[in-house]
Formats: sequence, structure tokens, C-alpha cells
Amino acid sequence: MYYIVTGAMGFIGANIVKALNERGETNIIAVDNLKKADKFKNLIDCEIADYLDKEDFLDLLLDGAFEGEVAAVFHEGACSDTMETDGRYMMENNYRYTVSLLDYCQNEDVPLLYASSASVYGGGTVFSESREHEGPLNVYGYSKFLFDQYVRRMWQHKTSQIVGFRYFNVYGPREQHKGRMASVAFHFFNQFQAEGKVKLFEGCDGYANGEQRRDFVSIEDVVKVNMWFLDHPEQSGIFNLGTGNSQTFNDVAVAAVNSCRKAKGEAPLGLKEMQAQGLVEYVTFPEALKGKYQSFTQADISALRTAGYNEPFLTVEQGVERYVGHLRQRA
Repeated sequence: MYYIVTGAMGFIGANIVKALNERGETNIIAVDNLKKADKFKNLIDCEIADYLDKEDFLDLLLDGAFEGEVAAVFHEGACSDTMETDGRYMMENNYRYTVSLLDYCQNEDVPLLYASSASVYGGGTVFSESREHEGPLNVYGYSKFLFDQYVRRMWQHKTSQIVGFRYFNVYGPREQHKGRMASVAFHFFNQFQAEGKVKLFEGCDGYANGEQRRDFVSIEDVVKVNMWFLDHPEQSGIFNLGTGNSQTFNDVAVAAVNSCRKAKGEAPLGLKEMQAQGLVEYVTFPEALKGKYQSFTQADISALRTAGYNEPFLTVEQGVERYVGHLRQRA
């Protein structure tokens, strides 16, 4: 039996492949689009059975090439660029492709664990898995929202496990290929190493400089939740996957800088000290993001807890320190 991971060379997908390996699973079909070839580096330390291009894979799957041989599908592949303006591409790649995959899984009684997104909530202030709180601000968020709606419409007729994860701001190892779409923790570390300071957006939407708040969740926790649902096929639903607590971009900056300082044997500093010493700098908020930016997110994880997942989540301070340790080791 195969585990299929789409987006397997991407950030979350590669971490899921590694987690399956750590469970002794190597019969994994890695599906991706290698137009950005450097993504292959994310699987160098992983074991897989085969690699397939995303288009070839779907054709083979629908033609019955894997009939009776699929244990579960982790669908992490998508265009995640919130600045993408080609709506036709976004809907074909993120929505229609996923619909085809879901229909296959339901016909074959195969569990599907897929990536949704907190972007479905748009500029709202309530982050609970309910239609009245959803209103995406860009076509990426809309593609994720529309598929969640598709799942809801067929819910009463499902034949196997379906789990959608509304990922909040995920950070951690194996995201280096994402460029500008990588986490702020990743960018802050690299900025501090290169320039001795980190750069944050000035305030917007009534928030002071760097005080916009997000639910930052470590990839370690994201993978743990995915594996928990794999072990509990009786649990289905659309779930927020965040920590349940928001923290500021300033918090991430302070954690990143202090983790770098700690590695050099230097004492930790507070935000005001960092500002006074020029270690934290604020840059003009980009025009292109105005009206399309979530200045506050905080996952309501009550549904996740009700489903039975009771593990604690790493705070920004804990998670970023561990991540910086990983980045320093790689460097």
C-alpha cells in the first residue's frame, strides 16, 4: 500500500514525508511540480518509492493505476502565492485538481487529508470553522474556500475520512525554497545574519509598528496533527490548525534575534532595547498588500480539541528558538 503526498517537495509536504519515514513508512509516492528544481533538496534525507509530476499523477490515478493500493492521500500541493493574479490558473490548480482527487478518494474509500488555509477568513476577526465567518480577500483564499464548500455539500454522502486543515502561519524547516512566501521567522533569521537587523512592516489597520498579530504555528505541530488524524480515521472534518493564540510580528523578531544572540553567548534583549540599538527596523507597508492583508489571526481550535487532539502547541519563543537552531546548523 502506498501513501501519496502531493506537494511532497514543498514545505509541509516534505515534512510529512519525513514524518512518515520516521514511522518506518517508505512506500511513498511523492507528487509535485519541479519547475522550481531546487525543491528536490527537501527530500534528500527522505526515502520514497517513486516521484510523479502532478499532471502525470492525476492522469494515472484516474486511469486506475493505483486501484486498491493507496493507504491514504496527503494533499499539500497548491499554488500558495497570495499575490497571484491569474485566477484561471489558481482555480484549475487549487480547486479543480483537488475536486478530482477527492472524488477519486471517495470512490475508492481512501482517506484524504488536505491543506485548506486560514486565508478563507479574510479580514474577519472570528476564526471559527463556520460559513458566516468566511470571506477571502484574494483568489488564493477563494480557491481554498470554494473547495471547503464542495466538501460541505457532499458531507452526508462521504464514504471515507476527509480532513481539511486550515493552516495558519506555519514556520519551520524545509521552507527555504519559498522565497518571499517563506515565513517571517525565516526572513528575520536571514536578515539578522546578513545585516545585523530585522525589518518589519510599519503599522496598519490601527496596529502600531510590528504589532499586527498572527497565529504562528510550528511545522512540528502541523505534522503532529496530521499524523494524529492518520491514526484516527474515524475523525473527519474541517479544522483550524493553529496554536489558538496570536502573537505579534515583534514577538517573532525578538525571538529570532535573541535566539541568534544566545547562540553567540550574548544576553537577551527586550523589544525597546532592540529598537534603540537599531536591531529592529520598520519599513513602509506595501501598497500591493493594502486591502488584502490579514492584520490579525487567531485560530479557534475548539473543534480540533473536541475531535480529541490534546497535545500542547509550541509558543513563538519555543518554536522560533528551535527553528533558528536548525537554520544555524544548516548554515
